[in-house]
Amino acid sequence: MDVLFASPIGTMKQSINIVWLKRDLRLQDHLPFASAEEDPTCDYLAIYLFEPSLLSAPDNSVRHQRFVYQSLMEINRKLSRYQRSVQIYHGEALQVFNHLSHTYAINAVYSYQESGTQLTWDRDMAVAKSFNTQQIKWIEYQRDGVIRGIKNRSQWDAQWQQAMTSPQITPSYTQSKIAISDTNNPFALEAEYLQLLSTTDDNKQYGGTDYGWKYLRSFMEERGKSYARSLSKPLQSRTSCSRISPYLAWGNLSLRQVYQYVAAHDNRKAYGRNATGLLTRLHWHCHFIQKFEVECAYETHCINRGYESLSYANDPTLITAWENGMTGLPLVDACMRCLHQTGWVNFRMRAMLVSVFCHHLDCDWRHGVYHLARLFLDYEPGIHYPQWQMQAGTTGVNTIRMYNPIKQSYDHDPEGFFIKEWVPELRDVPTQFVHEPWKMTALDRQFAGVTIDYPDPIVDVTQAARYAREKLWGHRENTAVISENRRILKTHVRPNSRKRRNLKSTS
Repeated sequence: MDVLFASPIGTMKQSINIVWLKRDLRLQDHLPFASAEEDPTCDYLAIYLFEPSLLSAPDNSVRHQRFVYQSLMEINRKLSRYQRSVQIYHGEALQVFNHLSHTYAINAVYSYQESGTQLTWDRDMAVAKSFNTQQIKWIEYQRDGVIRGIKNRSQWDAQWQQAMTSPQITPSYTQSKIAISDTNNPFALEAEYLQLLSTTDDNKQYGGTDYGWKYLRSFMEERGKSYARSLSKPLQSRTSCSRISPYLAWGNLSLRQVYQYVAAHDNRKAYGRNATGLLTRLHWHCHFIQKFEVECAYETHCINRGYESLSYANDPTLITAWENGMTGLPLVDACMRCLHQTGWVNFRMRAMLVSVFCHHLDCDWRHGVYHLARLFLDYEPGIHYPQWQMQAGTTGVNTIRMYNPIKQSYDHDPEGFFIKEWVPELRDVPTQFVHEPWKMTALDRQFAGVTIDYPDPIVDVTQAARYAREKLWGHRENTAVISENRRILKTHVRPNSRKRRNLKSTS
């Protein structure tokens, strides 16, 4: 039975709980929804906030917001049978919760913990303080296999495995008893913004749990047969990879749902290393988010502070060329242009983009990290920033990975099909020149009957790599770097891995 409380002006306010959705946009395997449904004292309202401070942050983009909106619309279609819907607000969290507290007597707020940026952490701290003042309970649940508050990784693998194999949460949805009193909602989506969110883009994956399952099922039933073989190929990976990363990033699917589906699938054994490879990457997914959860400075500072003293050229002309896919390096430009249009390239191509930016173009990782965050439809802060720093070589404890973009091109797009799809200026260039079109002489072009309107490389790859390698490896001997390495190994590396690293360093 719902409880009514008297407001300061003498009216009776309906007592409610709130389910606050963030990066958990689904209805199943959802503990906040289940807890709210099981509370016998009062009904609940589900909400999602498009927060202006987050929307204007340098890591945010319309493609993210549109994916979220599509996911919410699917949820609302499914909830309509229960006279429920996720109420959408375009406003800051504190302002929206204050608005809701004037309308309802808020008993408790249920949500998942968020391993987000400093902005979301600061927001959560302010909201928690406000809730405490108003005596509103805020129950935050662990998300996937990421554990808040741990100081080291000694038991993390076992805890993650337990989280993945524990029973899924299946909420039993009931008819809503809440009278929605938001006819004068000051945080309603403006018509122009709503139209922007409602616009579809066929080049990008569509948001929602149904689409997430569609991709996962097709992977395990057919597409995943060549997963391991095609994982690094920029063209083939577009179909052979699972492509569920956006649905994990925005919580359309839980890690546990995916893990248990793949592990129990009839094709698991037949798929062999293809299925095992996906399960392994689910583990790494949480591994990196756990790093970020422990130390969110990954977003803004070199995790090994010894690298803060490293200098870079940071040439704005080179940065702009990289951002726009006009470096004159065909595979680099193809990947960047593909990201602009579709929001996805495979892991190796992402690593190559970061490597070229930091090493060959000699740029501080912070000058490029937000650009790719905006482009990645599957942008997950907990993965994005640790991965950037690992590829940039600023952790001090990881092997410096320097990807030669020309070699990657020959190795993984030998016929140039991916390049020619995304760099139309090179479509008529013969295959033997598509990886290094600047090597075509005037006579070569005349014989091939082509005119190339495409820039020469903005850097000499060989010379730039040599300079970067000497700079980075030399800086590893910096006393501040060595000191920080000890702290990083203790904080972020699991004991067995730490032992192996120490043995290598003394051998």
